[in-house]
Amino acid sequence: MSNGNGVTATLSNAAEAVAETASEIGSAVVKTAGNAVKTVRTSAKKAEKAAKKTVSKARKAAKKAVGTAKKKLASASASAKQEVAALKRAGSAKKRAAKKAVKKAAKKATAKKAAAKKAVRKAVKKAGTAARRPAKKAAAKKAPARKAAPARKVAKKATKKAAKRPAKKAVRKAVKKK
Repeated sequence: MSNGNGVTATLSNAAEAVAETASEIGSAVVKTAGNAVKTVRTSAKKAEKAAKKTVSKARKAAKKAVGTAKKKLASASASAKQEVAALKRAGSAKKRAAKKAVKKAAKKATAKKAAAKKAVRKAVKKAGTAARRPAKKAAAKKAPARKAAPARKVAKKATKKAAKRPAKKAVRKAVKKK
């Protein structure tokens, strides 16, 4: 038998072999882990670049959409302002027309009043001259004078109504349009 050196040598050789294989396995694991880390890092960088691209595209699209919306709103605003100005012009023209109609109605009413006054004066003159003439003629001419008096009242009422109607209508129309 030996003194046991062979057993020790065998055990130390086996331990060294195990240590070597363990270090080789460890280095392989480290290598694969390093490679995995590298691939993860590269894929993360790629994903980040892709995300940046999509974000920049989205920003550009949003800016474009905002710009077109602003342009559309500006054009709509301008057209609305033009329409308002046109409506104001049309409204003021209608107001002017209404005022003219009121003035015309007032002129017509005053003209009718003047005509009625002239008719009354003529009737009064006829009555006055008839009173100065002999009795027979005066009696014959007084009858038309009496008829003229009710006609005068009717004429006055008619002129007043005619003067009020267009003026009231014009005022109502102007109030409705406001």
